[in-house]
Amino acid sequence: MEPPPVLKCEQEQLERHFEARARAAGVVVLRGLRVTGVRQGPDGVQVTAGGRQGQVTFTARYAVGADGARSTVRGLAAFACRTYPATVSALAGDVRLAQPGALRPGWHRTATGWIVAKDIPDVPGGVRLRTLDCTGAHRGRHLPPTLEELRAEVARITGRDVPMGQARWLSRFSDFSRITLSYRAGRVLLAGDAAHVHFPVGGQGLSAGVLDALNLGWKLALAVRGAAAPGLLDTYDLERRPAAQRVIDNTRAQLALMRPDTGLDPLRTLFGELLARGGGGGENGVLASMVSAQDTVLPPRAADPSPWEGRFLANTELTTAQGRTDVIRLLAAGRPLLLLSDGADGADSARWQAQARPWSGLLRVVRTGADSALPGGAVLLRPDGYVGWAAGAGPLTAALGAYFREGGSWEHGQRHPDTTTTGTSTSTGTGAGADVEVMAGAGAGAGVGDAVPGGVR
Repeated sequence: MEPPPVLKCEQEQLERHFEARARAAGVVVLRGLRVTGVRQGPDGVQVTAGGRQGQVTFTARYAVGADGARSTVRGLAAFACRTYPATVSALAGDVRLAQPGALRPGWHRTATGWIVAKDIPDVPGGVRLRTLDCTGAHRGRHLPPTLEELRAEVARITGRDVPMGQARWLSRFSDFSRITLSYRAGRVLLAGDAAHVHFPVGGQGLSAGVLDALNLGWKLALAVRGAAAPGLLDTYDLERRPAAQRVIDNTRAQLALMRPDTGLDPLRTLFGELLARGGGGGENGVLASMVSAQDTVLPPRAADPSPWEGRFLANTELTTAQGRTDVIRLLAAGRPLLLLSDGADGADSARWQAQARPWSGLLRVVRTGADSALPGGAVLLRPDGYVGWAAGAGPLTAALGAYFREGGSWEHGQRHPDTTTTGTSTSTGTGAGADVEVMAGAGAGAGVGDAVPGGVR
């Protein structure tokens, strides 16, 4: 049903990759601390945290709260939110069944709810279970679940006892949904579940959080280097919040179809027929692309945009003077990329190179073979892989100026006046501390998780 996955990776494995990459880049990862204070000033943010070793204070130009559904940073920075109350109760857990095979893998609907079972490889009798009770929200939604509760819920839905033990992990969640009215409050920004939560169906929560980080990361990097165009950091909210609202809306629609009401059977049958249509087109393709987020189109920044602007450019093999490569490898350095095809008109190519020259300290220009499939023969890629400009649109200079400060540089340590803060303009902070402080995970104040393990699609 879905387009080919870019990467299929379990969440726990993905987290290890991200941490290793962060450490390799020089990030200091601290555990065992809980954020207790967030205070903004004209030039930066002061974050106070406490742990076994006492209280510690961090100072940075920006702070990012990526600390989950019960984000401490969101509360301390007073972000306003829109919420949708919980109407269902769900449990999840990794358990070992006393009788292997007692629950068949797959989705099972009964008159009283749903059971979703997935075998855990290399664990005899190991099953990842999810249960769904559509009769109402659980009164103790914030209480940690127990194995006995999961066992009783499985028995209630299936109508028989399913002995289980050795729970490796348990979680409680619901369809409670929330989205902040802005992803930015001055120098504090939110990402992932701290900014938006929804019913975890379709593996969209993890993907949405990763896309948040990918969108925000390069913009923060430019902001602290003074290489961002005015207002660039505000586009994080403009681009990612509508995407999160769309996820909330489509998960609520999916849950409506899942309610075990026989009156919904005709509607489920109709949707089943639509989804069963092969070829990846029509209704099937629309819904699959929505769930995978591969249909996301960002609002254009240029006054005369190309139809390609705002779309994610699929990984494409390219021929360069250094040999064969692809888009992903060229974007690995995190810099914006201008791809020019040798098949384009020579005069056009020369003009584009001249227009790009004021951004030479920031922009990487790569010439590709005439056989390279590029929109119009030239394309500007943002560091997150989305098209910022393509041949046939307005001047390249206008597109570059909308994203990047003319004369900006990617070199570390460069500082310029901060032009990305909304409201009263401020100068760049010069005090000790980091450029960006990121609070993530339980050590930053997260409580019992509402989400369940998934994977990036």
